[in-house]
Amino acid sequence: MRGGSGGTAVDAAVLEWLDGGAAPDRPVLRAAVKDSLAALAAAAPGHSVEVRIPPFGAVQCVSGPRHGRGTPPNVVESDARTWLALVAGRLTWDAALSTGSLLASGSRSAEVSRLLPLL
Repeated sequence: MRGGSGGTAVDAAVLEWLDGGAAPDRPVLRAAVKDSLAALAAAAPGHSVEVRIPPFGAVQCVSGPRHGRGTPPNVVESDARTWLALVAGRLTWDAALSTGSLLASGSRSAEVSRLLPLL
């Protein structure tokens, strides 16, 4: 994902994969996740919610109280495909939650849903 004029552009190989095509090379997938997480952090700076997309990255976002040590109270976690589908608007937050492909804990984690899609 490479941002153009402040937005987030999704690599064509990633979009094809989300639409049922072949999986992109791992470096392309890694870059897409990392770029989208950076875009999320830029759109909602802060430390109240941690978004984790293992094994590619994690970011803290959403303004509010910062947590000290250990697991933060507000966590969003998913696999790369689910995350990128949310970012690209190919999947809704509620649908991802209902299938268990997205985990969201804490009272502020749902604030991330208002920032999606990022495109």
